[in-house]
Amino acid sequence: MREIQAGKITEKVAQLCFDANYQLGEDVGQALKNALSTEESPAGKAILSQLVENAEIAAEGVFPICQDTGFSVFFLELGQDVHIVGGGLNEAITEGVRKGYGEGYLRKSIVEDPLRRVNTKDNTPPIIWTDIVPGDALKITLAPKGGGSENMSEVAMLKPADGEDGVKNFVVDKVSRSGGNPCPPIVVGVGIGGTFEKVANLAKKALLRPIGSRNPDPYYADMEEVLLERVNNLGIGPQGLGGRTTALDVHVEVFPCHIASLPAAVNIQCHADRHKSVVL
Repeated sequence: MREIQAGKITEKVAQLCFDANYQLGEDVGQALKNALSTEESPAGKAILSQLVENAEIAAEGVFPICQDTGFSVFFLELGQDVHIVGGGLNEAITEGVRKGYGEGYLRKSIVEDPLRRVNTKDNTPPIIWTDIVPGDALKITLAPKGGGSENMSEVAMLKPADGEDGVKNFVVDKVSRSGGNPCPPIVVGVGIGGTFEKVANLAKKALLRPIGSRNPDPYYADMEEVLLERVNNLGIGPQGLGGRTTALDVHVEVFPCHIASLPAAVNIQCHADRHKSVVL
């Protein structure tokens, strides 16, 4: 059994809050530069150029990439041979968010009640998803999720007879209806299978994959390519002002489902596609 101090988790989480909000991922930055070289729309090229410049300014000046520093969403891989000492795991992560968003001067965007809407003033509580895995390590991934992109999410409980075409049409229609609201060029996370709540989780986890990566199953890898082409043919373009670069990528994740069901979900991420990980 390996022990990990809760205080160490708090410090690492605070650093993740800084890094995820200040530094664009290398894969995302390269994808924006690649799009800049292929975009045909003058407005689209100008916007992509500004997005690249914005990321550079954020990294150099230690400023947030975006003013919406998001809901703190965590995905944990907790080794079954790990024992957290000196405090609870969730409490340590919550304190790390409080510390990171406070010391990092990051916007506090969370209200303590969805209807009475009083701000918690420290961006807590976070959302924490935990998978128990073999080993004695703890992997923490933070994916700050802005409101504009999160509001474009949707779950559809399709009929099995809708099949592959039904799923594809649902995804493309959702992106079309979203327009410029999620700050394109976007990354589209797609979940297929499981249950109502599982499919939404799949779609969000799909956003953690590197830009340009493909599902290991050739069938779904091909679906990702087809969806990316169809989405970019919509003409929404960077920031919704027209162009070929509506999405930087589409990622599909799947899970077994009931014989009577075909759940599908779309979770859209903005052009920043923020996420950072640390292993303790």
